[in-house]
Amino acid sequence: MIKTAIVGCNGKMGGFVAQAVRESETCEVLFGVDAYGESSGAFPVYRSFDEAAQRPDVIIDFSNPAALDGMLGYALQNSVPCVICTTGYSQEQVAQIKEAAGKIAVFYSGNMSLGINLLIELAKQAAKVLSGSFDIEIVEKHHNLKVDAPSGTALMIADAISETLDSEPQYVYDRHAARKRRTKNEIGIHSVRGGTIVGEHEVIFAGHDEVVTVTHQAQSKEVFAVGAVNAAAFLAKQQAGMYSMSDLLATIM
Repeated sequence: MIKTAIVGCNGKMGGFVAQAVRESETCEVLFGVDAYGESSGAFPVYRSFDEAAQRPDVIIDFSNPAALDGMLGYALQNSVPCVICTTGYSQEQVAQIKEAAGKIAVFYSGNMSLGINLLIELAKQAAKVLSGSFDIEIVEKHHNLKVDAPSGTALMIADAISETLDSEPQYVYDRHAARKRRTKNEIGIHSVRGGTIVGEHEVIFAGHDEVVTVTHQAQSKEVFAVGAVNAAAFLAKQQAGMYSMSDLLATIM
């Protein structure tokens, strides 16, 4: 069994990860790390890695950017791979993560859902075939408490599609500000906020008399936890380097 340490284990996503690990046939929780230090008794919880006596096989991080230094310091000192699911890092912190990947295996993705990353791969393939004659639009929907728009995942999708195009497209977020026709060199990105929508992303390829759409709906945040556990099982076998969901999908597809 792959022994995991969960950073941010007392948070909502940390709880989902712990549950996903318990239901996994390949992983188990060795300990958790959380600033609050509270434990349900299912596994020991430490306020920092300084208190940890055991060495895990993989660290799964669903916490806060403020925890990065302590986690990476421990991981580098003990040669422990890291699955980093936290978002909101500064450019300096992202550079720190990339530097660490030169010495340990690091799995870093802005969205841990296998489904959304499959959507990205399908959208890239569609863009290769349809670009030039089809307009590309992305619509993302989230709950009414989400403060950032567009979502990081929508930008991930747009960036992935952009890599397949012959010329760099222009991202257009708000069409009412300028009264003009849509140009071919655009990717429209639109945000909807309402209710308790966990996350929906749709990529629209609109051509002459036909439309192709690729859609993903997350019904629960548990899908991100399951993706993180799958990433941990994958990462435990890898050498030092930076890995993402595309690498995991390559082993499945």
